[in-house]
This record gives sequence, C-alpha cells and structure tokens, in this order.
Amino acid sequence: MTGSSAAALTGLMFVVITLVTREEDAARSRDGVSTYSTPTVMHFCTALLVSAVLVAPWRALIHPAILTGLAGVGGIVYVARVIERAKRLAYTPDLEDWVWYHILPLLTYIVLLAGSIALPNAPPEGALAIAAAVVILIFIGIRNAWDVVTFLALPHDL
Repeated sequence: MTGSSAAALTGLMFVVITLVTREEDAARSRDGVSTYSTPTVMHFCTALLVSAVLVAPWRALIHPAILTGLAGVGGIVYVARVIERAKRLAYTPDLEDWVWYHILPLLTYIVLLAGSIALPNAPPEGALAIAAAVVILIFIGIRNAWDVVTFLALPHDL
C-alpha cells in the first residue's frame, strides 16, 4: 500500500511541476527545484523502493537489510548535499523549511539505516523502524509537495 501511494504521489509531482512552472521563472527556479521539489520526489521514490524490496520473497533477511541500508545511506548523503545547496540559495529558508526539508528527512533516513542494521538480528524491531521511516517519508513528501505547489501557484508579490 505504501509503495503504490509513493508511486502515485511521484507521478502527481511531475504533473504539478509541469503545469505550474512558468517559463520565465525556469532559469531562476532551477536551484529551488533542485533543493525543494526534487528531494520530495526522491523521498517518494525511496518509499517505493523500500516497499518493493520488503515484499520480495527473500530467503534471508540480510539481503533486504543490505538494500534498505543502502537506501538509508544514500538518503543521508543526498539530504546532506541538499542542505549544502540550500545554504547557497538566494532564498533563506525559515525554521519550518529547515525542519521539513532537511532535518526530518535526515532523521528519517537515519531511522531507515538503523532499522536495516537491526533487521537480521531483531526482525520485529527492524521491520517496524523501516516501516515507520517509509510512512514518515511519505508524509514528509505530501507536506513538502503541498508547500512547493502552493508556493509555485500563488503570486510571489503577496
């Protein structure tokens, strides 16, 4: 269920960005899209990937643990790069932006990694941590998608 939700929301992000982005704003907003819209799609894609990995019929839990652990490490590295990109933007993120676009995703990918490490030796706890990370990534993505869409859709002179 989480995988299909993540896939549908990823597709909606593509549609919305295509419909809302103005041509004259394209060059100016490229860094903003890379810092705010693209990570949202990445969170949805991570949720989809982890969901797909966990429904496969594995013979041993070490294999999905490795794959989901790699997704966690990749997410941590990706969010760190996004944080560096955000520091170079002309826009100064407020506390709410820092929390929802950077801090919560970073913590969630850390939980994903921790759950992956725990999965082979403590399957219930590891699976619960991984599941929580997937659901939180989807909620972060939904909130951030709404934030981006409303920012792009509303006039900037308000």
